[in-house]
Amino acid sequence: MLLKLRRAGICNTDLELMAGMYGFSGILGHEFVAEVVSPPSDLVGQRVVGEISVVCGYCDFCLRGIPSQCRNRDTVGIRRYPGAFADYLALPLRNLHVVPDSVSDDAAVFVEPLAAALQVTEAVHISPRDRVIVLGVGKLGMLVAQVLKLTGAEVIGVVRREKQARLLASWGIQAADINDLPDQQAAVVVDVTGQAQGFADALRLVQSRGVIVLKSTYHGLPAADLTQVAVREIRVVGSRCGPFDAALRLLRLNLVDVEPLIDARYPFDDALTAMDTAAQPGAMKVLLDF
Repeated sequence: MLLKLRRAGICNTDLELMAGMYGFSGILGHEFVAEVVSPPSDLVGQRVVGEISVVCGYCDFCLRGIPSQCRNRDTVGIRRYPGAFADYLALPLRNLHVVPDSVSDDAAVFVEPLAAALQVTEAVHISPRDRVIVLGVGKLGMLVAQVLKLTGAEVIGVVRREKQARLLASWGIQAADINDLPDQQAAVVVDVTGQAQGFADALRLVQSRGVIVLKSTYHGLPAADLTQVAVREIRVVGSRCGPFDAALRLLRLNLVDVEPLIDARYPFDDALTAMDTAAQPGAMKVLLDF
């Protein structure tokens, strides 16, 4: 299906790719909302969001219903497939999800990262009795914290700036300085920092036989004290893409608040300025308007 872009968001992954991750070359962008323009079908004129894994459909992972790990996958705006920072984008029909009328373009841009946040709860059972710490409450971490709050667990977001603390407080989520948190007291630690120090901090904070969920991708190869993982029997769980249908439902029901995460918006012609803004320390979501 041919899509005409309406709005797109700049993600930390886009910034990491610009810095050299994966030796990337091509068109960036994987958080977007667009309008279907062709070929003729019931979808023409509809607003849609798109899953970023472009899959083969016939490998063992696809046949098992795990397309995010397709052995032959391309990834929109990340690996061997053009991204959404363009006027038009073509995507397979199977990747598309129609956006409900009650969900704005601004909110729809958050479907992809919100789905990724939901994958934490797909990968790990979180009990209302658990203490869960989120490291790195930036663009994605704020969504992770809100999703985890829905489980009834005690959720703590580690903050470095007053703005982060204010946002978390507005949603009834506890904010803390990392130096104020006790060692080995969290059942689950979610690392969304994108930095090697984040994993080291997670190892310090998680209890023995607890779980570290990695939402980080790293530019380079971080060192890690894997002896602790073995001796303290810690589970390390990778977490990638998640359920778009559930993310759209949460937005439709106003169970997750995304509008306060928008720091700035730019017309597409000013995309380079927008990238510079998104790269500033502490920046939240920057949108491109087509």
